[in-house]
Amino acid sequence: MRSLPPALLLQLRLALLVAAGAPEVLVSAPRSLVWGPGLQAAVVLPVRYFYLQAVNSEGQNLTRSPPGQTPFKVVVKSLSPKELVRIHVPKPLDRNDGTFLMRYRMYETVNEGLKIEVLYGDEHVAQSPYILKGPVYHEYCECPEDPQAWQKTLSCPTKEPQIAKDFASFPSINLQQMLNEVPKRFGDERGAIVHYTILDNHIYRRSLGKYTDFKMFSDEILLSLTRKVLLPDLEFYVNLGDWPLEHRKVNGTPSPIPIISWCGSLDSRDVVLPTYDITHSTLEAMRGVTNDLLSIQGNTGPSWINKTGRAFFRGRDSREERLQLVQLSKENPQLLDAGITGYFFFQEKEKELGKAKLMGFFDFFKYKYQVNVDGTVAAYRYPYLMLGDSLVLKQDSPYYEHFYMALEPWKHYVPIKRNLSDLLEKVKWAKENDEEAEKIAKEGQLMARDLLQPHRLYCYYYEVLQKYAERQSSKPEVRDGMELVPQPEDNTAICQCHRKKPSREEL
Repeated sequence: MRSLPPALLLQLRLALLVAAGAPEVLVSAPRSLVWGPGLQAAVVLPVRYFYLQAVNSEGQNLTRSPPGQTPFKVVVKSLSPKELVRIHVPKPLDRNDGTFLMRYRMYETVNEGLKIEVLYGDEHVAQSPYILKGPVYHEYCECPEDPQAWQKTLSCPTKEPQIAKDFASFPSINLQQMLNEVPKRFGDERGAIVHYTILDNHIYRRSLGKYTDFKMFSDEILLSLTRKVLLPDLEFYVNLGDWPLEHRKVNGTPSPIPIISWCGSLDSRDVVLPTYDITHSTLEAMRGVTNDLLSIQGNTGPSWINKTGRAFFRGRDSREERLQLVQLSKENPQLLDAGITGYFFFQEKEKELGKAKLMGFFDFFKYKYQVNVDGTVAAYRYPYLMLGDSLVLKQDSPYYEHFYMALEPWKHYVPIKRNLSDLLEKVKWAKENDEEAEKIAKEGQLMARDLLQPHRLYCYYYEVLQKYAERQSSKPEVRDGMELVPQPEDNTAICQCHRKKPSREEL
């Protein structure tokens, strides 16, 4: 039997691929799309990142991972061979929907610039190579920019509804009143308040209360911000504890005062910032932490059809409803897999309910449905759950984080009653309405990907500080007992800043 000519063999293979739906799977490197903040020299972040959408030869976006062994690859290097800099570039994160997340972390500044090659096999993707003209500053380079230029570079949102809502209670901020009241009301032995003043982009602070070790988290993001942008002069108080503090009514006497917290509630007036958890993981991504807002996106488990069709929960015993979850799980194992991994508040229940083994967070996404139940306050796992591709069943709660206002029940997640009385009913609904459940899971994930981009966190922090500063009725001061919070001074911080520092009058 004669063998077919190579050209005819190739035509036959292509015909078979087309019959099997090849236009969906054959990647066209030139037609694929690449975009994101990590392709701009001026966007300084702890980890720079950008996105890739795989496109086929027909110009259609792929909606699943390309088959075969050909990987996408990113190469980041200095434009000048004389500049030897350390840059960590991990493998692209496959988000299992035809898109990829590319990351790199710079440990030094490059003066000439960077060359970023995005490759599919040996072929350049989209407009690759991308040239970032220097200087390209790394995370620890102290080189603050004019605020308007910085916000424009980061494409910061013009409106943040939660910030507007938080400051509606505070048309004016009386710093003398704050100085008199905060230490007395919240700074006792059990207090967890840090009093900050920012003057000329330097940070000063004093601790009020015994439980202020978490100031390392507020310190590190403020220091990171002042390395990148000139902050307004302001004097404010950060609550490092779990619970929001200010419960006075807006029109009451005395009036409420603006305490800044990581979590808000319906019965409090605290001004909310992104939690220390997602903030710290953003600062330490690809270095000190494994679970962050970027890494989670490439570790969302099997595709929807291959996930286990049960609801899932693992966590500590920090709220009684979590114990109820375990009891429901014991009675309905076909619908729910729930377990307590550590007992502290309800130690007497361990014998009755048992203790579950710890699981890696990425393994949660082997299940189709994730149950999000409050801990002491809002469960800080929620942003990570939303970035996965499981359906989130969210407990009704008086507590909220900075991004909740943008999320809608039945569009981005499925709501469940606070007492969990309808949880099993909602799980059954999801199982019986698989397409709708998958659609809600995807809508929620897409919204979370937009809201929780690391550069958006920086925008949010700046906007809160700016809105606060605008409302101050007097000039902030460095108070007695405050100390300077210094920038890192080791060799990781070495760089030459080429920006002309504008005077305060220019801002």
